[in-house]
Amino acid sequence: MAQDAGWYFVRNGQTVGPIGWEEFIKSLPDAGGPNTLVYGPGISDWTEARHVASIAQALSGRSAPPQPPKQRVADEIDYEIFGDDMQYVEVTLDPDEVVIAEAGAMMYMTDGIRMQTIFGDASRETGFMDKLFSAGKRMITGESLFLTTFGAVSTQRERVAFAAPYPGSIVPMHIDELGGEIHCQKSAFLCAARGTEVGIAFQKRIGTALFGGEGFIMQRIRGDGIAFVHAGGTVCRKELAAGETLRIDTGCLVALQPTVDYNIERAGGIKTMMFGGEGLFLATLRGPGCVWLQSLPFSRLAGRLAGTFARGKGEGSVLGSVANMFESK
Repeated sequence: MAQDAGWYFVRNGQTVGPIGWEEFIKSLPDAGGPNTLVYGPGISDWTEARHVASIAQALSGRSAPPQPPKQRVADEIDYEIFGDDMQYVEVTLDPDEVVIAEAGAMMYMTDGIRMQTIFGDASRETGFMDKLFSAGKRMITGESLFLTTFGAVSTQRERVAFAAPYPGSIVPMHIDELGGEIHCQKSAFLCAARGTEVGIAFQKRIGTALFGGEGFIMQRIRGDGIAFVHAGGTVCRKELAAGETLRIDTGCLVALQPTVDYNIERAGGIKTMMFGGEGLFLATLRGPGCVWLQSLPFSRLAGRLAGTFARGKGEGSVLGSVANMFESK
């Protein structure tokens, strides 16, 4: 545990992290010593440092037993993102390296890439029942039962590219630097280095599950490599301190660290909820941790397109123009 990244502590009311173990231990005396609120691998909630055995030992001068260095699981891939509004990511693979992707995401690949379809979890070798269970979880999130792997089988570096499904941004997520896990909206995952686990995360509160915009289930991405997620429009990253709250449109959430508390609340009074144009509920995000937001949720884009198609020929008529005056823009 002591070798893991992803440690947090509170100093002067502000959250510091994620940082490595050595830097974490060196910083605690100035932040409050044993009474400092801390969070990290193996800790389920914010806890005073003195109540965590390994941290208490380190602070008292009795070093915790040395831990063997963690062996990296995911392949170390190189990449470059091209484009502005309709982006694609080109991944460069060394011999024997592999990238996993959603079915249908591939844009092009060089001759030395071998493509295979995988049933279930591509991050590890498992039996048939485990593969079936993994595929079933993916089906719950609305994804295909299958993932596709692209491996470099030649003796030189090869390239494969993956395109965004609609206008927006491709965001690289260095999972090892984000504590080893992130949760993202359904259909956000695009591709990742081999060794990355793509699963599901259940919402803990029934209200959030029913009215939170992303439904009862989000995608959970685990590992120590790089994953790429796609979002609509422009993406912004917000780092929330402990207790800091951000209220957002429920459809604008792209991803968040599991340390962030995700809940929903009413948008306001009855009049605001019915006629405010922001929906009945807002999402409430409470730190600590990072969240990623999108400016153009796909549901909003689809709704505008559907409304335009529904108006059809009436768009250019006098009655159509009068009717449009009463529609929200």
